[in-house]
Amino acid sequence: MPAISAAAPGRPAPSAFHLWLRVRKAAARQLRRPLVGLPGAFPATADVGPHDYPFDPTYGYDLRRLCAVEPPLPPDGFVEFWQARYQAALGIDPQPRLRPSALRHAQFCVFDLEYSSSDGFTIGGWLLWPTTQPPRQGFVVGHGYGGIESPSFVLPSLSAVYLFPCFRGIARSRRWPISDDPNYHVLHDIHLRERYIIAGCVEDLWTAVSALLQLAPQTAGHLGYLGSSLGGGVGALALACETRIARAHLKVPTFGHQALRLTLPTVGSAAAVQDFAQRHPEVAQTLAWYDAASAARFIRQPTLVAAALFDPAVAPPGQFAVYNALPGVRQLFVLSAGHFPYARESGEEKRLLATLHAFFAGL
Repeated sequence: MPAISAAAPGRPAPSAFHLWLRVRKAAARQLRRPLVGLPGAFPATADVGPHDYPFDPTYGYDLRRLCAVEPPLPPDGFVEFWQARYQAALGIDPQPRLRPSALRHAQFCVFDLEYSSSDGFTIGGWLLWPTTQPPRQGFVVGHGYGGIESPSFVLPSLSAVYLFPCFRGIARSRRWPISDDPNYHVLHDIHLRERYIIAGCVEDLWTAVSALLQLAPQTAGHLGYLGSSLGGGVGALALACETRIARAHLKVPTFGHQALRLTLPTVGSAAAVQDFAQRHPEVAQTLAWYDAASAARFIRQPTLVAAALFDPAVAPPGQFAVYNALPGVRQLFVLSAGHFPYARESGEEKRLLATLHAFFAGL
């Protein structure tokens, strides 16, 4: 439970207004902190070559302006809403089931995985178990909206156990009537705050942590999270309450600053949300409860955010709003682009992997 939501013994709980006032002041202090890294360590502007988009995927922001994006304030009751879901998820026995996978890798034994999540949902995925030594660390890995057909082996440690869940409705967790097309998946029950599909995805992450701790109990206290794009946004929402994960990495996280996200030209699932919101403006009220930047205000774990200067699918101001909202130990890695191929991509990804190796070394 985030410390900010707890009242001192013998004192009444602070009002929601005072909670938001505290986090707003904390966020203002964070925005004045210097960037992690040496001067010139990151590109100040995107230089990714020509593109065919009918809009500018930098949206006119350079690095300095992105680091000044102020995160939105969460709606009254935000913490209580997510804490209630988290406590319910903790009561679920995930009953993880493993069977040998057809995949082979020199450093890992690969298992096909199933476990139980909320709403009786069976989640499919994979578990990687290191072959060199018993794992001391564990990671849950959240995928993007492109789905996941196999686990990645580009990982920050070869001596950790990794659990790759497929969020409900996607890849190994497909189930009617949820579409696995991102443009429709992201709209599933979007008009219902309690039933929006993203809430279920957050619960899939929480129950993934429970499943990993059942399979590798020795990793308790040494768990990390790796989430990209959809997995980055879902990760931020989950980490606001999750106390079992010690460190996290969010790469080009989506769902940041939903009100701004609705106004910026985009492609992919975000465009689908914009189109729907134009016809049903009331969904903006639902989206305020699913804002990764609002959730990031309550993340207490050290968190490394890799945010892009140029991104046609996840607008950079929303990504940086997530980073700017983090109140605790945070680290920024700036990518030239996200969701777009560019000449320096391979080199930047190698530097990011080395940064993650160092970041999680003390997990």
